[in-house]
Amino acid sequence: MKAYSATEEPGSGLHQLHLTDGGRLRFQRVCEVDGAEIPAEELGRGFALPGGDVVILSEEELASLAPESAHSIQVVGFVPPAQIDPVYFIKSYYLEPEVPATKPYVLLAEALLTAGRVALVKVAIRQRETLGALRVRDQLIVLDTMHWPSEVRRADFPFLHEDIEVRMPELRAAANLIENLSGDFEPGALTDGYATALEDLVEAKVEGREVVRPTAAIQDEGVSELLAALQYSAQDRTDADQGVAKAKAAAKKASQAKGRARKASSKARSAPRSAR
Repeated sequence: MKAYSATEEPGSGLHQLHLTDGGRLRFQRVCEVDGAEIPAEELGRGFALPGGDVVILSEEELASLAPESAHSIQVVGFVPPAQIDPVYFIKSYYLEPEVPATKPYVLLAEALLTAGRVALVKVAIRQRETLGALRVRDQLIVLDTMHWPSEVRRADFPFLHEDIEVRMPELRAAANLIENLSGDFEPGALTDGYATALEDLVEAKVEGREVVRPTAAIQDEGVSELLAALQYSAQDRTDADQGVAKAKAAAKKASQAKGRARKASSKARSAPRSAR
């Protein structure tokens, strides 16, 4: 069977950022010993001992610990749903049968409904054996993953050991209030007030243009550097062109001066000498 998450956590859309430029802050894999960021190929897992030593475990060693439920759902038993405290439940998954298993899937769903029971199961999720319960919702079998009993903490608050007196009139008044406010469970009437308020706040800031572009500073800096480099190159080329022009002008001027000098010398040689 294929499992699909029956619930989702949309989140608030908020993330940590640098207030000065809006840049997002992300988590990095940094070694606490040498402070270096670790590449993916050097990542591993291990078990920390009380004295500070660490037992390093390879992926092959961890894979060898695959439980019996690694490739199938192992049924432990069937119990009335009311006997399972909701504190045990973690997350719900819709189960879709493979084509050949469609009829056994439907048969199991109908049998669970007829018997009024849920199936306690063990299933491997992310290479770890997980406790779960199978129930039926809208003709679909739903897998509810559960905490192991050792993971559920026992509450022990001071007031539990105190003798607190509750008077009968107070109890009746509270019970009547509950009765007056009682009704049917209507999921569509329940909304997340914080999510709505946050969305309104974000929309108001967008309309007021109270937004930043995280990459703008980097882009502006890059453009400035590019323009400066182009301007520098253009100035160098201008200076070079001016230097060449000056050199050509000087050479032309020198050539013209030499031409005039040769003409003057030729005229002087060809002119008749005066009698003495």
